[in-house]
Amino acid sequence: MLIRLGYDMTFDVPAPVAMVAVLSVHPSREHDLREPDLMHTDPGIHVQDYRDCFGNRCSRFLAPQGTLRLWNSTLIEASGQPDLIDTSAPQVPVEELPPETLQFLLNSRYCEVDLLSNTATELFGGTLPGWQRVQAICNWVNSKVTFGYNFARVTKTAMDVYMERTGVCRDFQHLAVTFCRCMNIPARYATGYLGDIGVPVVLPMDFSAWFEAYLGGRWWTFDARFNQPRIGRTLMATGRDAADVAITTSFGLSRLRYFNVVAEED
Repeated sequence: MLIRLGYDMTFDVPAPVAMVAVLSVHPSREHDLREPDLMHTDPGIHVQDYRDCFGNRCSRFLAPQGTLRLWNSTLIEASGQPDLIDTSAPQVPVEELPPETLQFLLNSRYCEVDLLSNTATELFGGTLPGWQRVQAICNWVNSKVTFGYNFARVTKTAMDVYMERTGVCRDFQHLAVTFCRCMNIPARYATGYLGDIGVPVVLPMDFSAWFEAYLGGRWWTFDARFNQPRIGRTLMATGRDAADVAITTSFGLSRLRYFNVVAEED
């Protein structure tokens, strides 16, 4: 299966400002690309690519004063199969976890493990460890939290989501990630493309969030918002939470004027 991926966004920039964009397909999927994955700018400016501490491909540049457009279109090959499932994947004891996974057990900007540990134990302490526990967490978040774009705010944390029971896709994942960490399961936030392939089409299209849990010696994809395996998921970046993988970060003032995302079978 071939999937057309792309984005087109325009910013109003009152004064020159340094920016970082995390808009590239994740290095783990670069071998599946069938066209170059390059960020274009208008006006043309110098863009420096680098890898962050999580292994994501990032782009940094100085946005000039005025209107700045960022866009890209690329083609990626996908298996056409839903997300992989292994209901027998075991939970790894903390003392046996690889050192690089330990940071994904800790508090982060949007995931207050310390505040929700007792709640997580009450809710999920009786579940079977491993895949069944992570799935129980997804089931709970999916059934208890109501989705709506009007519920979004940039400061919303996992505790806020737990108390308010509302949010957008990133909020669903933050709460699920936090509950996993509370139960000693490494969990990391993920962002990327998720087109409506094999499911009813919902417009407008947007980038999507999901999360990954470390079970049985590898990372597995879970999605507390949709809570079902999906076709054509394309990873862009992973981190401790949304703060680590923001699509764009401006070190000063910029205003997003236009935004469009494409992820559809080619």
